[in-house]
Amino acid sequence: MKIAVTSQNKTSITEHAGHCQKFWIYETKDGEIIEKKLVELSADQSFHHCSSNEPHPLDDVQVLISGGMGPGLMRRLERKGIEGVITKETNLDQAVKAYLDGSLVREESECHGGHRGNHKGQNRHQHRHQHRHQHRHLCTSGQPIERT
Repeated sequence: MKIAVTSQNKTSITEHAGHCQKFWIYETKDGEIIEKKLVELSADQSFHHCSSNEPHPLDDVQVLISGGMGPGLMRRLERKGIEGVITKETNLDQAVKAYLDGSLVREESECHGGHRGNHKGQNRHQHRHQHRHQHRHLCTSGQPIERT
């Protein structure tokens, strides 16, 4: 199995996958890490800038671990058969080992833009409303996304 981990600084897990250009790719077998290599993408190859309809350099991984990613990227990964995993763990190797043994603590997908505020109940509507009035851009699917 191949597991990609976001790591823009090459030493810890990046908080947001969309703009990340550096990924550690872990090759695993029987629950053990057998190889680890760094893949560096161009800005145009970041998930934020490339089309979800085009082939991507990370299409051959089965899992993508990151400190955060929006629901659009989660859906994009799912369509490609890739499991998106969000965690607060920042240590690359520990996150992969914990994923492999089933002990990795997972977080829910954040709203687009990297905000980690309280999105439960009444705050969810207010937060979405605030997104609508800031700036817009096109996501990888070509649909407008409101983002702070």
